Amino acid sequence: MSSRTGNWIIAAGAVAVLLGILVLPAALGAHGDSSLLPLAAAGVSIGSMIAAVGIYVKARSGQPADRSAGSSAESKNSGRRVRGGCDICHGDMPVIHCKVHQVHMCPDCLGQHYDFRSCAYVPSTRRQAKAGKNMAKAHGA
Repeated sequence: MSSRTGNWIIAAGAVAVLLGILVLPAALGAHGDSSLLPLAAAGVSIGSMIAAVGIYVKARSGQPADRSAGSSAESKNSGRRVRGGCDICHGDMPVIHCKVHQVHMCPDCLGQHYDFRSCAYVPSTRRQAKAGKNMAKAHGA
């Protein structure tokens, strides 16, 4: 179900609650009918349950359909080299660029490469490649 369906279910619940509240004064008035009190209580309680179902539907529509598939895809890619990653370890995202040696480095590799006398460091401009049209172009598709 979509989020829009959840909105309609919440609206139906709100109408049922409103009808239950409108019947309540007729049951509790000076010349009230005591048989209307259970009807008013049922309208309020059922309406609130319907609205809660609508909130649940909206919350579930925002989640992925299968959590196990997403976690297996993440574990599958965890051993792979990051495209545009560190030039030394070929793993993590680079944060520093050595202008002298022309090397992009992650924070772990920076400690091994660091030489304040000869190297000039600037923040790395290399970013992770986004999947989509650019990757298809790169692979000749």
